[in-house]
Amino acid sequence: MTPAMKRELFSSGTPWEPIVGYSRVVRVGDHIWVSGTTATDREGRVVGKGDAYGQTRQAIANIRRALAQAGARLEDVVRTRIYVTDIAQWEAIGRAHGEAFAAIRPATAMVEVSRLIDADMLVEIEADAVRGSGES
Repeated sequence: MTPAMKRELFSSGTPWEPIVGYSRVVRVGDHIWVSGTTATDREGRVVGKGDAYGQTRQAIANIRRALAQAGARLEDVVRTRIYVTDIAQWEAIGRAHGEAFAAIRPATAMVEVSRLIDADMLVEIEADAVRGSGES
């Protein structure tokens, strides 16, 4: 029988995590799931209002920090899901994603949604990672 793997939860410290009932990051063994991530600064303010490219870069920077909490790196990401409020901005969003993931090449999807939790948010990204998978 295989021993049960420990489930570890990592928080960003935001007040809505316990209210909504989610964790910023969940790690089970070497598998890591990062919750939907937007372009907010450390105080929770939206960065890059009106700038889909800038918001994508900020969201990815936030994902990088979240992964580090769980002992992983951007290079360990195997899948991203990109939710956008205006699919016409796909090239700018894709360019920012490509700058971060060009060598990593995770599986991905980009989907238009009617809106995100804050009207100023244009992009939200989820990431799944496997620790050690980005090592060459």
